[in-house]
Amino acid sequence: MTIAVMSDVHDNIWNLEQALRRMRDYDPETLLFLGDFCAPFSLAQIAEGFSGPVHAVFGNNDGDPFLLSRIASGYPHVSLHGQMADLELNGVRIALNHYPEIARPIALSGQYRAVFSGHDHRRYTEQLGETLWANPGEVMGRFGEPSFGIYDSEQGTFQHVDIALTGAVGGP
Repeated sequence: MTIAVMSDVHDNIWNLEQALRRMRDYDPETLLFLGDFCAPFSLAQIAEGFSGPVHAVFGNNDGDPFLLSRIASGYPHVSLHGQMADLELNGVRIALNHYPEIARPIALSGQYRAVFSGHDHRRYTEQLGETLWANPGEVMGRFGEPSFGIYDSEQGTFQHVDIALTGAVGGP
């Protein structure tokens, strides 16, 4: 199963539009969002730009959880999980949390095949025992490298994809 992973939009609707367009090159079945939509209109843009299931958690800059929840309820394919998501997708157990300092210990628990976090706007992938822990980077572009990630749940691989460029970092 091919899964798109993104985080930290911070209302950069232009980069978000590019990310959703680039994602189509990988034909993901599901989208995981790791927090910091910021304004609720970013969630609506994701819901309207991705037709498959969307699983999302809150970040520290999602200041209107009531309106985010109301928007999510208007899209049957969007699930807003609160602070953490514990998912089973295609037989693979996956956890989502915005904060790396929370996600890393979850990954170290060995209970999940993959754990994803955002928050620090940095790209990384680390294998912790049998668990992949990864941060897709930021859609926002604060550090000049807007990106998202693609997770292949069958192979257990993760690659970072530059939003504005044609190639993938660490990819084919």
